Formats: sequence, structure tokens, C-alpha cells
Amino acid sequence: MPNLLKCFCREWPLHCFVGSLLVTLAVAPSLGDEKFLDRPNIVFCFADDWGRYASAYRRADEDQTPNAVVKTPSFDRIASEGALFTNAFVNAPSCTPCRSSLLSGQYFWRTGRGAILQGAVWDLKIPSYPLILKEHGYHIGHSHKVWSPGTPVDAPYGAKETSYDSAGRKFSGFSQFCSKNSDPEEAKKILYDEVRENFRAFIRDRGVDQPFCYWFGPTNCHRQWVKGSGKKLWGIDPEKLKGKLPPFLPDNEVVREDFADYLGEVQAFDAGVGVLLAELDRLGELDNTLVVVSGDHGAPGFPRGKCNLVDFGVHVSLAIRWGKKIPPGRTLDDFVCLPDLAPTFLEAAGVKPPEVMTGRSLIEVLTSEKSGLVDASRDSVVVGRERHVAAARTDNLPYPQRAIRTKDFLYIRNFKPDRWPMGTAPGFGAPAGPLPNFEHLENNTFGAFGDLDASPTKAWIIEHRDDPGMDKYFDFAFGRRPGEELYNLSNDPYQMQNVASDPGYESIRKSLSERLLAVLEQTGDPRVIGEGDTFEKPPFSGAVEATPRRKK
Repeated sequence: MPNLLKCFCREWPLHCFVGSLLVTLAVAPSLGDEKFLDRPNIVFCFADDWGRYASAYRRADEDQTPNAVVKTPSFDRIASEGALFTNAFVNAPSCTPCRSSLLSGQYFWRTGRGAILQGAVWDLKIPSYPLILKEHGYHIGHSHKVWSPGTPVDAPYGAKETSYDSAGRKFSGFSQFCSKNSDPEEAKKILYDEVRENFRAFIRDRGVDQPFCYWFGPTNCHRQWVKGSGKKLWGIDPEKLKGKLPPFLPDNEVVREDFADYLGEVQAFDAGVGVLLAELDRLGELDNTLVVVSGDHGAPGFPRGKCNLVDFGVHVSLAIRWGKKIPPGRTLDDFVCLPDLAPTFLEAAGVKPPEVMTGRSLIEVLTSEKSGLVDASRDSVVVGRERHVAAARTDNLPYPQRAIRTKDFLYIRNFKPDRWPMGTAPGFGAPAGPLPNFEHLENNTFGAFGDLDASPTKAWIIEHRDDPGMDKYFDFAFGRRPGEELYNLSNDPYQMQNVASDPGYESIRKSLSERLLAVLEQTGDPRVIGEGDTFEKPPFSGAVEATPRRKK
């Protein structure tokens, strides 16, 4: 039995899982009675590569972040009619392990081969909230991406049997489709119709009075986008971002346009959410629908975003509306890790979450009348990563990290600091040689530093790394990191000054390290229970055929 499976079984033996399932089925109402329960529908809108950028997060009129530029009226409506979370984090800043943790309600390191991206395989013994809801009478379905890359694709959500994409999947290539059309506004309407028709097809398959659980997961916020589409399609002027980008990014025309195009895709996703809200209104079911909107990690192709444990990589948007149950207009500071959503959905449906779930239901927080910090015990989250692109590093090795984030501090443990966090490149962990040119770096993720998506920003930083003053941006993006990192968020909100070795922070470093390790040990993380070599060997480490980068 593989070590990780041993770990899983030790935490959750098969006979315990079966026993718990029987108990759950015994205490749950029979299917004949369930139709009379006022159980909510669940609509989960989950954007690929969308960090914490929404107009609902504007701090004030003088906000000097990209939130001052982006416009997300649908997300803002959900926040104002429900709850807006300020401290929502993914468990892993890589799409497959993030989704593995979310669907299972567990930390990603407990999901077997779901803990990696390329080479991921879903373990059907792991309970997932959509399939549990299906067992309890829910009609489940999804459009676009749920769980992939991985085998079988979308397995935790019923795979192809619950897919509703008959009207098309063009929305995931939003800027590409609209930019080809002579009338971009007409093209947008075509894509909105696609969203609407896929959802209506799902609703048509629903039984009479049957509650439903639907996942809307377009990938348009993922690379690659059409250059200039942010301004052309959404009127986002890149110059409006001047002085508003995170300080670890060069503030120049190339990067500002790249970020404006990213925000354009965020606005496109938000418009798709608006279509679904309108449909729920039309059906008269909005108020008894738990609507949740979030994203699976930080921005792609920008340093310190996707595949990083600093806030730019793991801090995400989250708004939740349930008209019948959630008091509106509240901003909540409770720390949420996205695996918390699985037990939340189950509890809302009247189903007891399996004990194997490490996530904690948000129902009490959501139904409270309070704002701010409702549950004082929700004062931190634990995040981490193992492997993203298989061949990013020499010998296909992972870059193992774990971190704990509190209100005031971020502590990161890098288990293999000798490795390159974003992967190797000629002269940087790989045999010396010339780095690829700008065009190659802009379009081919695998050309160098493969854990950072190809982009104009990536290409510009690499090409200008020897310019005066540019070395710091290159180092933020690609440089090796020490075994421990500690950031004081009160005076370093962008986590740029590591104080882990500062004697003045020794007690804090030690305390956070102990808290982090305690969670990892309690939940059976192979990295700390003497089985760390599990992730260092095949199938967790080894060659995987690269998925060709699709040009959208």
C-alpha cells in the first residue's frame, strides 16, 4: 500500500468510512420525505485563476489597488445581499489540488494523487460533497471545468454524466471569441446565451421540486488572453492601473496592459454570474438558493500569484448569498479555507458531513447577525503546495511548502529550499545556456520556470533582468527562498521583507511554526509524519507528458 494511502487509511480507515456513511444515511430523511424539506438549491460559481479582485473590496474612493479599477456588479450584489468575506484563502494555489481539497472538504495532502496537478488521479474512496448530495436526492450538474487536469476528469462531480455543456464552452475563451467578432457587444450576447442555455438544460433535467446543486466553472481568467482586450471589450484603461499594481511587479506599459486584460476576464466571469442570477430570479428560486462565488487561486503569469503561498497567490474573493437564511450586507473577517465550503453545503442541505472532512462548516457564521469576526476560533488558515507542472524542475521534483496565515503574520516553511520555486531554467538550476527570447516566454510556459504561466509580464521581467534596478523583480519572481519565511503584515502587507531570521521576531516565528506543524501532524501530512518521501517518488514525482499549451 503506498505511503500516502496508508496515511489516509490511518486517518480514515475503510471500515470507519463505511460505518459513517451508514450512520449518515440512517439519520438522513428518506428520499420520499426529502422532497418536503425546504432544502436550498446550491449554485457555486468558481473562476479559474481569479484572486481577490472585485469592486466590493474597494477600501475607499482613494483605493490604490486594482480593485479601484475592476467592476464586478454581480459579485457586489451577492456581497451586499449576503456576506462578503475578507479573509478567504485556497488550500493550494494550483487548480487540481485546490479543487481536490474543496470538493473533498479536506486538506489537499489527504487526497492521494489529487494533491498534484499533472499526473493527478482521483481516488473514488474519498467522499466528495456533490456525490453525497446526489445520494440525498439532489440534482447535480456542472458546466465548464470542475476537477482537471486529472483522471477521470471531473470525477468528484460525477464526470461526464453530470456535464451540461451542450450549448457550448466558448465562454471559457471569452476575449478570443469576442475579439474575432466585428461587433464585440453582439459576441458577448452570444456567450451570455450560452451560459443561459447550459443552465436551462440542467434545470430541464431536474425532478419536480428537486433541489439542485450546480457548478459554473469557466476558465476564461486562465491564460492566454487577447492583448488589449481589457480596454477593447471592457473599457479598462491600463493607465488607470498606474500606481495601483502590487509593488513586486514592474509598473510599466507592458505589465499594466497585461493586468488590465486579466481584469477584463474577471469582469467577463462576473457577467456570466449575472446571467445565472437572472435565471434564478426568473425561476423564483433565488432566495432559497445558496449562491457562492469564489476563485481557485491568484493571478496566472504574474510573479507571486498562482503557485505561491503569499497573499497574491492564495487570498481569494468570496461572497455568499442565501436570501432566506443569511442576513444581508455584512462583511466578515473570519478566516475561511475553501475546504470549509464542502461541509457548509452539506449542512445547508441537512446532511451530516463525513467525519473525514477537515473543513469546518460556515453555517453558524453565515446565519449570525454579526459582522467582523464572528467566530474567534477562526483566526488562521493553513495552505500549501507540492507539484504543479511536472517537468518544471530537474528530475520532475516538487517544491513542497506549507504556511499558516493569521491576521498579523504569514509564516512559510519551505521544505526543500535548495530547489527553484518556479522551476528551473538555463543557468538557474539547469545547465547553463541562453534563456528563451521574449516571444517564446510570452507564449510557451514550459520554456523556462514552468510553474509561472507564459505571459507578457513573465517575458518582460526575464528579458530585462539585467537592467538597472530590475534584479529585484526577477528575484521576487524566480529566486530561491530560505527554509523559513515570516512576514509582518502590519507594516509589510505585500510580504516583501522576510523577518524570519530577525531576533526580534523569534518568539512569533517559533509560535507560528509550532502551530503549523501541529495542524500538519494532526491531519496526517506525509511531510511531517515521517513519510515525506511519498511526494518525492513516482507517481507524485516523475515524468508526465506535458499538456500542450492551448492557444485560445
